[in-house]
Amino acid sequence: MKHYIIVKFNENVEKEKLINPIKELFQKAMYIKEVMKVDIYESNIDLPNRYDLMIKMDLSKKALEEFDNGEIHKEWKEEFGKYIMNKTIFDCE
Repeated sequence: MKHYIIVKFNENVEKEKLINPIKELFQKAMYIKEVMKVDIYESNIDLPNRYDLMIKMDLSKKALEEFDNGEIHKEWKEEFGKYIMNKTIFDCE
């Protein structure tokens, strides 16, 4: 399945300082069994009605449960949640 996290950062956040630490954090998900791929895309348009970042994970439902209940997800919320204005989660086959 595919798991998408689409993020709009708060105004005045220095996005470029967050991208690499977010990439490093999410690459740790590759150590979870049945996580096949993690891709992170940065928006190339900086407009108020556009989101800034998309994280796409290819994984099994079991791996998604492990991710959601694990340390990476906890760190994501604790370390980066304060910089996020809005977030959309979308899962599909």
